[in-house]
Amino acid sequence: MTFKFSISKEFQFSASHCLDHLPKGHPCRNVHGHNYKVKVILSQVDAIGSDGMLLDYKKMKPFKEFLDEELDHKHLNDILVFHPTAELIAKYLFHTATRLFGVDQVEAVQVSETDKTMAEFRVIK
Repeated sequence: MTFKFSISKEFQFSASHCLDHLPKGHPCRNVHGHNYKVKVILSQVDAIGSDGMLLDYKKMKPFKEFLDEELDHKHLNDILVFHPTAELIAKYLFHTATRLFGVDQVEAVQVSETDKTMAEFRVIK
């Protein structure tokens, strides 16, 4: 049997976008904004540090700084080179998290545009 430890932290940013590739009449084709919630999930099989932590939550600050500097209060269509759907933003932020925390530790990134919706990009092991 294999066990793992997981931790997660939620972040927020506000931004606008439009999904102009959608058909005319679709409401998301228009410019609109969201208060995005992003959850980063890290995991480690069996072993954690001698401090008893997978990662000190304070060490996740660079991800928050990235969101604040690169995405917060921006128009995502002006920044991202893909259609800024929640699914593709999750993939983009997953790869950002792997650069910051290591490929082996990032299990998933979830992106919510509303309290009722969530997209996720995750590792399948």
